[in-house]
Amino acid sequence: MSDFPYAERFPVQRTLPEQGRPRSELLAELTAMAQEEDAVWESGKISGTMYCGDHEHYAFLSEAFAKFAHVNALQRDMCPSQTKFEGEIIAMVLDLMHADAVTDTTPAGLVTSGGTFSILHAILAYREHASATRGISTAAGRLPNLVKPETAHPAFDKACHLFGIENRTVPVDPATTLVDPSAMGARIDDNTIAIVGSAGNYPYGTIDPISELGRLALDRGVGLHVDGCLGGFILPFGEELGYGIPPFDFRVPGVTSISADTHKYGYAFKGSSVVVFRDKAIRNSQYFHQLAWLGGKYMSPGMDGSRSGGLLAATWASMTHLGREGYRRYAGEIFETAARLMDVVRSHPPLRIMGDPTFCFSFTSEDFDIYHVADFMKPRGWRFNGQQYPNAIHLAVTRPQTKPGVVEAFSSDLADAATYAQEQAAAGRMSQSGAIYGGVVGGLTSEVETVMTTIMDGMLDTQQSLPPEVR
Repeated sequence: MSDFPYAERFPVQRTLPEQGRPRSELLAELTAMAQEEDAVWESGKISGTMYCGDHEHYAFLSEAFAKFAHVNALQRDMCPSQTKFEGEIIAMVLDLMHADAVTDTTPAGLVTSGGTFSILHAILAYREHASATRGISTAAGRLPNLVKPETAHPAFDKACHLFGIENRTVPVDPATTLVDPSAMGARIDDNTIAIVGSAGNYPYGTIDPISELGRLALDRGVGLHVDGCLGGFILPFGEELGYGIPPFDFRVPGVTSISADTHKYGYAFKGSSVVVFRDKAIRNSQYFHQLAWLGGKYMSPGMDGSRSGGLLAATWASMTHLGREGYRRYAGEIFETAARLMDVVRSHPPLRIMGDPTFCFSFTSEDFDIYHVADFMKPRGWRFNGQQYPNAIHLAVTRPQTKPGVVEAFSSDLADAATYAQEQAAAGRMSQSGAIYGGVVGGLTSEVETVMTTIMDGMLDTQQSLPPEVR
């Protein structure tokens, strides 16, 4: 990818222009870029990323967003619509997560700007609640800790880093890819604020033994957060369709919070997620108040301040338009497609599906470096996500993969790729790909942190330096 995308075709803004450019000219540029970038995922060969892939749905959401894009969701006195949208989004997610099974506390929720923020808010809430109710805080000489499987999303590591929490990571079974509750229990102590399970985890799409983790959490008196950011809006409908989805929500005693991304299989715009709590008191623990500020009493339910009301409107519109029937229909198509794709993988003996996944899966090989497969299929338009320890290829099945011909193309290309990989292994050649969350990129062999920092700098800073002027 170019360090200066589109620089050869469109004007480069080196400074804030003295005179603005015509709207029609700018919209023409935006249209060209959007059409070209849409063409990349419309083939159905991209893992995850575009979970809906339906331009009519996007147009509908865009119309809903546009009506409230300029609205600040903080100003509820001026914009009561935001109270309606946010309240009903939370209510619908609580219903989906079977909050009706909770009888001894008052369930509640929070709309956030993404899965990472849902996880951050949950862990912050556990830290604050444990400090207030159990005296676990660094000020009291007790360092709080979190116990999680190694498959749990890095957002939990980020939460520990940001909030001064000890991160205790437990290995998973290499065959099942699931965490052993007894291994989790061995890491819990008096300073543990919560434990974590995934439904499903990102690396393999497998579902941790949530019922057993729930019993463990109850027995040890700690919270249990279920990360349903990936599966929260598809697994419930898979269960309704008769797939063997184990309970992972508030029906499971001991589950105290759940994150679910509306911007994934909820088919809302990016920047939308929900975290729900069994007990309102835990959620309220992370509220922020500053009562002595000269600008007035400041209160915030979450880490965000101003938010665009457009995202709340579009998320509400997506959920209420699709309803259970719509989500169930799309889930059926995705589960069926995922099963067909996994059957294609299993038809090649050198390839192995990892664990027992559902709608997204990873596969590896003991016979050759699986990244040879990614190398071969990339020029044919396939964009997988790379895994590591062991090296594997990850495919989150979304609606674009359910289009006619995609499974057949995968079958044909994978057959050629498997042959290529065996040839490369026999010749002793190294693959060119590597594992970075969100894609398979050039291999990383040494000084990994330095290379990763350079990559991030490139994404954030290179464009600011601007391409050299042509004279």
